Amino acid sequence: MTSKADFTDAEWARLERAPIVAGMAISLADPGGPIEAVKESTAAVRSVTEAAQADSGNELVNAVAKSVVEKVQHRHNPLGDFKPRGRGAPEEILEELRAVNALLEEKATADEAAAFREWLVATAKRSADAAKEGGFLGFNAQRVSEGEQHMLDTLGELFSSPAA
Repeated sequence: MTSKADFTDAEWARLERAPIVAGMAISLADPGGPIEAVKESTAAVRSVTEAAQADSGNELVNAVAKSVVEKVQHRHNPLGDFKPRGRGAPEEILEELRAVNALLEEKATADEAAAFREWLVATAKRSADAAKEGGFLGFNAQRVSEGEQHMLDTLGELFSSPAA
């Protein structure tokens, strides 16, 4: 079993922000308006909250989710000092998630790492499904835009196997 004790504080903080960053990846893949951004962010946070309340059978996912919820309850930002900006933000996000994947490979059991990766991909998918993109007043809008689908595919590839 992998626990918080197996990680440095910086590594644990990286794991804590990973589901929010996965949701961010979707928002930046096809930036919509403020309503879409709020819906996508809320979906990522809801994924964390539900993981904290449910027993997923994966102790690492449960521990990270509970830690994030506790941080939020104490009014601490789970993203910490991670603030991707500008045109390089999507690549910064992918680099962050690659680093998470490497951490999982190095320190978590194979089953825990696989479950954590699945949780991150599911969180991103949930964010993508949270708001329709494009169209006018809801007409001809898509649930998942081409840009979001491309990011989902990228995340799927990134998390489909152990870190390289």
